[in-house]
Amino acid sequence: MIGHIKGIVESITKDSVLIDVGGVGYLAFCSASTLSGLAIGQTCKLKILTHVREDHIHLFGFAEEEEKAWFDLLIGVQGVGPKMALSILSNLRPHEVAGALALEDKAPFQSISGVGPKLAARLVTELKQKTPTVEGISSLSQELGQKQNTNPGPPAILGDLISALQNLGYDEGSARHAAHTALRNSSNEDEVGLLIPIALKVLAP
Repeated sequence: MIGHIKGIVESITKDSVLIDVGGVGYLAFCSASTLSGLAIGQTCKLKILTHVREDHIHLFGFAEEEEKAWFDLLIGVQGVGPKMALSILSNLRPHEVAGALALEDKAPFQSISGVGPKLAARLVTELKQKTPTVEGISSLSQELGQKQNTNPGPPAILGDLISALQNLGYDEGSARHAAHTALRNSSNEDEVGLLIPIALKVLAP
């Protein structure tokens, strides 16, 4: 079992990277997020999940342990194969997946090509209680900097921010996109009042 690969990036495609390790090239399929942090000629280290089927053995690489944990959960859902799981993680950051599940919000998943209403509903139903834990910290807490017992927590903040934007006249889809983006780009703000101006900049024409 391969736990990680460390070597020189030899080539990069839209969904994979070829890493040279002592003269042996390892092809690993990756999300857009992981690939965006790689560069040809540079040394990289990826965490690896090996997916074995009767007709192939594929390696999937991840820059972060949390993304690997989400991938492992996603492929456990009926109808979600490795390619679909990578597509989800290429379009939604781990904290966005966690936020959507916490709010039982199917819309972010349905925005991804190939994910219909039934699959989006299955994802929410099967994963809402299965947020992965990485080194003892839940993914949602880790991504958004939740402070235990000191604030209402990202799920509540996310819901409140979406509601506030809707009250300002924005449609639900736009409000959700802006709220997720504001939270992703704000590491310290934990009050809706501080996040609204950031979200409004996202919504500005």
